[in-house]
Amino acid sequence: MSKIAAHSHLIQEIRNNTIALTGQPADYTPLLDMIGDARYVLIGEATHGTDEFYRIRADLTKQLIRYYGFSAVAVEADWPDAYRVNRYVRGSVRNIHNANSALNEFLRFPTWMWRNEVVVEFLDWLREYNEKKLSYQEKAGFYGLDLYSLHASIRAALDYLDKVDP
Repeated sequence: MSKIAAHSHLIQEIRNNTIALTGQPADYTPLLDMIGDARYVLIGEATHGTDEFYRIRADLTKQLIRYYGFSAVAVEADWPDAYRVNRYVRGSVRNIHNANSALNEFLRFPTWMWRNEVVVEFLDWLREYNEKKLSYQEKAGFYGLDLYSLHASIRAALDYLDKVDP
């Protein structure tokens, strides 16, 4: 196959598999239909820092939680910082009064990934969603996967164990 033919074939494949996003909730239906009975959905971050990506990610995540029963949002963030947010969205702590306050521990690079308007709006939505759930198990959580803050993560785990199982 010549370079021109390969290029034309590639362009046609992209056209055949592109999903237009117009800003309507139904835009995501083809993507969500691909999930089937998957237990995990990974939303990659190809555009760090763009408002468009953050909004699409939030919209998709809301639909996954609301309509597909997903109950955990695992993010590229330090575990202790994200667990503070988890406690806020699950309503399990009274001294964190809003999403901005819940994000106060996000001080390390890259703070802008999580301390931005779209994430604040999403966390408020998630807390409101969770408030309608009767049991703790029905509520969706927010968890960090990174352990760059190794010592803070160890300290948080030990503090938790001191309370639960000394």
